[in-house]
Amino acid sequence: MTDAILSLAGVAKTYAARGKQGEVTALQPVDLDIRRGEIFALLGPNGAGKTTLISIICGIVTPSAGTITVDGHDALADYKQARRRIGLVPQELSTDAFESVLATVTFSRRLFGRSGHSAYIEQLLRDLALWDKRHARIMELSGGMKRRVLIAKALAHEPEILFLDEPSAGVDVALRRDMWKLVLSLRERGVTIILTTHYIEEAEEMADRVGVIAKGKLLLVDEKAALMKKLGKRELDLALVEPLAAVPAELAEWKPTLEHDGHTLRYVFDATGERTGIPSFLRRVQELGIAFKDLETSKSSLEDIFVDLVGEKQ
Repeated sequence: MTDAILSLAGVAKTYAARGKQGEVTALQPVDLDIRRGEIFALLGPNGAGKTTLISIICGIVTPSAGTITVDGHDALADYKQARRRIGLVPQELSTDAFESVLATVTFSRRLFGRSGHSAYIEQLLRDLALWDKRHARIMELSGGMKRRVLIAKALAHEPEILFLDEPSAGVDVALRRDMWKLVLSLRERGVTIILTTHYIEEAEEMADRVGVIAKGKLLLVDEKAALMKKLGKRELDLALVEPLAAVPAELAEWKPTLEHDGHTLRYVFDATGERTGIPSFLRRVQELGIAFKDLETSKSSLEDIFVDLVGEKQ
């Protein structure tokens, strides 16, 4: 990909098995290109390998194999230049409890060789509703405010790539709203955003592309719209006049299910197929004398697709 700001080739991670011989695979070989300026959502259940992959790219964990190129710089051979282009908002709150907000964020900026640009820091803290708390010590802040400080620290050195590892976990609605507003403004400025999230509706709303990872394996990467078109199914729900105790054997061909204590008969179909099967299904329902008072169709959400792919709910 010519406009990739981040490229991974064969990146994998194994650990020695504790107390016995052999190895444990935390991450199977990953090949992935992240486009400059896109929002990329990495979805997967707990323990899927999301944080391992992010930690490798950010230089926190050393890969067992593979190469990582960040804006033309080898992440291992040219670590400083690669890492300078990356900002990371981790899951865990980890800051110096006795430092002030302003000192903490300014230190993060200078750590990457940036001058103490007070105007930039001030605007950043204002964007995150932290300016009024700039002289407060971290230990005096609420959990939500501490999360805002982590975001400010990650953005302090003006990175070109921002990683958000489960950024919405455990934060209030106001912070989530402010954070996503900031994310969209960063994207408008050309920053590449890579996020993992359990709030799948946010990924569905904001991401350009989606990757799904489970058991250390990257299952697929695709444009969000293409993914939903390719894997998304549609549902036809019949609101029954009288509930059914079981699906009639005569409808087995369509494999419908009963929902809402037998009050809804649901038929799942592929909207992109040559034949949806709806006319024949409805005709058979009527022939069996099953009366319904309403019908409704709906398409799968990204969460439905995700659950189908990884085989477990969040």
